[in-house]
Amino acid sequence: MLTRRDCIKSAAAAAGSIAFPFQLVHGQTATLLAREIPSSGETIPIIGLGGAGSFGRLADSGDIETLREVMRTLYLNGGTVFDTAEAYGPSEGISGQLAQDLGIEEQLFWSTKVNSAKPEWGPSYPDVTQQQIQDSFDRIGKSPIDLMQIHNLGDIKTQLPMIQQLKDEGRARYIGITYDTPDRNHELIQAMRDETLDFIGIDYAVDNPAAAETILPLAQDRGIAVIIYQPFGRTRLWSRVAGHQVPEWAQEFNANSWAQFFLKYVIAHPAVTVVTPATSKPTNLIDNLAGGIGPLPDSAMLRRMEEFVAALPSAG
Repeated sequence: MLTRRDCIKSAAAAAGSIAFPFQLVHGQTATLLAREIPSSGETIPIIGLGGAGSFGRLADSGDIETLREVMRTLYLNGGTVFDTAEAYGPSEGISGQLAQDLGIEEQLFWSTKVNSAKPEWGPSYPDVTQQQIQDSFDRIGKSPIDLMQIHNLGDIKTQLPMIQQLKDEGRARYIGITYDTPDRNHELIQAMRDETLDFIGIDYAVDNPAAAETILPLAQDRGIAVIIYQPFGRTRLWSRVAGHQVPEWAQEFNANSWAQFFLKYVIAHPAVTVVTPATSKPTNLIDNLAGGIGPLPDSAMLRRMEEFVAALPSAG
């Protein structure tokens, strides 16, 4: 399966070179777009960092110094949102320790999650969830945690009151639920209608725009913030565009790389509050952050972007 590195190498061969016309630096005049969290009016930067994917794999490998530079790069270039979870293995513990080492744990906006229920937990299930919550506090080293969510819908009946209690006690600032495949969208939609939620976390991408039909408009109507987890379709979109240059017309909205093209498509929807693509490379993170700067495509351009990607030959 092709990765971003493979895509860049292939496209560079086709185009002669890949050029990023500017690099984000601390103190620059260009700033990341920020969006409001509807339930509070607080603003957060539109591009963050995910602790799964390549970040999580590097955490598994123990390459701590590279991840330290990734987190430092996020903070120095205006990003604050870091999304993690109990389910991401050592990622949460390592990111929490690195943030504390860098002295930025309080400045970051931490989004974490409790796991879905497992049959083997049996009647001790609430106790297991409570332990997961405490483990996240211990690993992240910040209280209150900014956002506590239920991973992949989990057990809303049992877990939502538990994280609501955290919010009531002032130990979590926001609460929410996530789901990243369409097979249970009806449950997500029902929860959005029935429950009081600050956030949802979903998938949305230029080749996966279904959320714009129902979920994103409902989030706007209900005043729910939205995190987008897979703007690159994991590695699907990198495979799709390998060997192809970003179209010249993408300059109309300052997309100078495929990452910026994909990210600007996603954040053009006004319901999207933040996008948290994972990466284990500081240069890729800078590229991602640049996707949150400058103009965004309008509705006609969004259709053009969808059609352009759809017309590319499917990988594999």
